[in-house]
Amino acid sequence: MAPLRILISNDDGVFADGIQALAAEAAGRGHLVSVVCPDRERSATGHGLTLQTPLRAERADELFAAGVTAWACSGTPSDCVKLALFRLLEQPPDLVLSGINHGPNLGTDVLYSGTVSAAMEGTIEGLPALAVSSADFHWRRFEAAAALALDVAEGLHAAGWPEGLLLNLNVPPHPAESLGPLRWCRTAVRRYIDQFEKRTDPRGRTYYWLAGEVVDDLEGTGAGPADWPTDVAWVRQGGSSLTPLQPELFWRGSIPSLPALEAVGRSDQLLR
Repeated sequence: MAPLRILISNDDGVFADGIQALAAEAAGRGHLVSVVCPDRERSATGHGLTLQTPLRAERADELFAAGVTAWACSGTPSDCVKLALFRLLEQPPDLVLSGINHGPNLGTDVLYSGTVSAAMEGTIEGLPALAVSSADFHWRRFEAAAALALDVAEGLHAAGWPEGLLLNLNVPPHPAESLGPLRWCRTAVRRYIDQFEKRTDPRGRTYYWLAGEVVDDLEGTGAGPADWPTDVAWVRQGGSSLTPLQPELFWRGSIPSLPALEAVGRSDQLLR
């Protein structure tokens, strides 16, 4: 295929092995790769933006494969993509990739994920976008995930990327020859127990550390075909999950189940 202009970001920072592997795979296939990513760890920042302090971006080409143009930005993942699209890049990209995240982004955890939010920023601006995560925090062999991410992105781009579609890819921690098949998946619901650990500092003051244990609810969120497995369940079986997402958060429940406004508002507030 013809070379694509690809923008890559992440939330693990400029020194992360995952983003370097993804950029190297894309550049090795002949694509024109630009990286704009945080200058340090920015995991679980969601879709946050920096409003009270200026953003700084410094060139970091030497950290990446030959031919990759890179900046390390002081902001969040969403800041990075916005800054790239509206200031740093001379031409808009054909594709936005985010990752490879060091750890999974499954189920409802996508709401907190800086990796997914960086890709979502591309979707909001009308660009094809894919977030990719390695579904284990300790796995550091990213070549298989990088190759699969580029296969998916290239294939869907060639076929015609549906408007408003964000893809979320999670790859289990296995070498390429041991990966199970790729499947479309629904999002599971991920809940946590014992979310905050209470501790005491050396001066006797109480503080709290967010360190909950995940509870995987293998039932889906209610969206998506019932015959699709959830992303959590499929990755647990050794397969790679591909989940279609979108910026639209409108409720998908039953509209008739919503209460009448007369029951919840004052009469002077209701539309006559």
